[in-house]
Amino acid sequence: MQRALPWPYPRVLAHRGGGTLAPENTLAAIRVGRRYGYRAIEIDAMLAGDEVPVLIHDPTLSRTTSGRGAVADVDAAQLAALDAGAWHSPQFAGEPVPTLAAAVADCRAHGTWINIEIKPGPCAAARTGEVVARETARLYADLLRSGGDRAERADARVPLLSSFEHEALAAARAAAPDIPRGYLLNRIGRDWHRALAALGCVALHTNHRHLSRELAQAVKAAGYWLFCYTVNDPARVRELLSWGVDAVCTDRIDLIAPELAPAPLAT
Repeated sequence: MQRALPWPYPRVLAHRGGGTLAPENTLAAIRVGRRYGYRAIEIDAMLAGDEVPVLIHDPTLSRTTSGRGAVADVDAAQLAALDAGAWHSPQFAGEPVPTLAAAVADCRAHGTWINIEIKPGPCAAARTGEVVARETARLYADLLRSGGDRAERADARVPLLSSFEHEALAAARAAAPDIPRGYLLNRIGRDWHRALAALGCVALHTNHRHLSRELAQAVKAAGYWLFCYTVNDPARVRELLSWGVDAVCTDRIDLIAPELAPAPLAT
């Protein structure tokens, strides 16, 4: 059994920038999260039609923008002209779809750490993983160091790349090997440890609804960091931390404090 090193990043992240209080994956959301004291966020990165990484969750535009059709059919400049805020509330009308570069510039200017989820469109897992990783490496070139994807070498200012897609993480590793990676699983199956080892991941990210104390402790005993999404009940956050979970993301940035101390492990 190996012991995981201490989690070096903030313990609570604002989901998609600002949780439910702002239009997801926008600069406005990141600003709202910051107003609530958050200095760590989770965002989704997908490729626009010209292969510029942009912040959006869905492969189609209709849910969170004024546009229609597939994200992959629209260039980043065209996406920036869409309204990505009015669907949430009138006060955010006119908010654009930002590029990953714009989001990183904002976050780096304000000391905000990022978990970047690689979100491929259909049949684009490897290419999305490659391009998002390369762009992240470019934007953090001054902080990257050899072996930085290993827990003992991780720089707490450098993002953690995560994805549900094995292909995306493998391509990200090949393109930017010094950026740490987390593997996303809705449920932790029997082969989780083999997948994390094959991808050189430092963390397992999972849906808290399907996590048990026994599973959490097994992941930690194997030497990995453990991250849970999307936790909106303060009592549940405390319970997860007591199981050894390292960090969570939340939509309820108005209910859950952005800074939490580790809880004593439950016995």
